[in-house]
Amino acid sequence: MIEFYSAATPNGQKVAIALEEMGLAYNLHAMDLMANEQKQPDFLAINPNGRIPAIVDKDNDDFAVFESGAILLYLAEKTGQFLPQDPKARSQAVQWLMFQMGGVGPMMGQANVFYRYFPEKIPAAIERYQKESRRLLEVVDHQLQKHAYLAGDSYTVADMATWPWARIHEWSGVDVSGLDALKAWLEKLAERPACQTALVTPAPGEATDEERAKQVRSMVTR
Repeated sequence: MIEFYSAATPNGQKVAIALEEMGLAYNLHAMDLMANEQKQPDFLAINPNGRIPAIVDKDNDDFAVFESGAILLYLAEKTGQFLPQDPKARSQAVQWLMFQMGGVGPMMGQANVFYRYFPEKIPAAIERYQKESRRLLEVVDHQLQKHAYLAGDSYTVADMATWPWARIHEWSGVDVSGLDALKAWLEKLAERPACQTALVTPAPGEATDEERAKQVRSMVTR
């Protein structure tokens, strides 16, 4: 059994996808980020950085893993799924996973903050992060023009990591016109039951987008 600590964010969703795709039994702990549950001592004992997602593997001496990319690698290695065994193919999957961790996620996250949440509009910051997000999605599109999935012809943890972020490009204010391979890949993964389940694991809640923005805005300015 995996104890899964998460919230309705792209980083949480990528781990939910992996758990579902790999057929692992898990117990969901929905974290209330607005109430700072992720900063409480019990959770900090699992993730000292106070961020979701995190897991505790009850079948492996209560082994705790934090950072979404590290969790995906741990689960893939635990199950022998969605990470190629061939060294070169494995490296390609890890490279694209790191591309998401170091590029797509951080840049689109900052685009979200300055476009949606920051208490004052800073056009230069908004443009900087939206343009960089667009550039990164162009890289994804170029790769998908040549391959069915990010790391080649097989669906891997790299796709699981990138899809939850790429799919919210409109929320980030990022135009993906002309990126037809990206759009087709987004639609293809959206048809996977695991991806559909992940979007409601945990459920986003009943707050409107504007209410959610106000809540996050208050966190940004603390």
